[in-house]
Amino acid sequence: MSLYEPLARAFAQGHAQAIPDLLSDAHFARDGRATPAAVLIAITDVPHDPQVILTQRPRGMRDHPGQVAFPGGKIDPGEDAVTAALREAEEELALPREAVRVIGTSDIYHTGTGFVVTPVVGVVPPGLTLVPSPTEVEAWFEAPLSLLLDPASWTTHEALWRGASRRYLELDWQGFRIWGVTAAIIANLSRRISWEALRDAA
Repeated sequence: MSLYEPLARAFAQGHAQAIPDLLSDAHFARDGRATPAAVLIAITDVPHDPQVILTQRPRGMRDHPGQVAFPGGKIDPGEDAVTAALREAEEELALPREAVRVIGTSDIYHTGTGFVVTPVVGVVPPGLTLVPSPTEVEAWFEAPLSLLLDPASWTTHEALWRGASRRYLELDWQGFRIWGVTAAIIANLSRRISWEALRDAA
């Protein structure tokens, strides 16, 4: 059985109504910057133990250096979020865009550095041969969807940033620190999709 059908149902049900208090860092953005971007939440098609593909950005990058991220980047002129997310995943990891069965787009996340990020959720075959682009990806790994969607997996921290207190979520998985924008996008998605409901439907 494929994960696609139960995930598509859970995705549609979870996005059927508005949630007013989703996480956002829009209030930290300066100079009115709002650069459209998209990321791919690629979930492996393993119904009872699906994994999520994540990357670690090179430490020399200008934006979010060294951070764990979803494959993704800026939306180019003429692209929509889905096209951009699939293109970026192919450029960063050689993940063939035709291998992705797109479920849909989730809640936009406004970062404190001025990116307006649209998460694109899709299902991919397990065991893909991924080849990271050294200029964009330092490493890639998989983390269990069940772990990421469980609020109990995350710890909440607080730090002073740009003159104000900022709360953020954090999770360590096999030596990779998942936090910041990526953690917030996952937290928002967990408000839309319950792992328990998805597991029972799969």
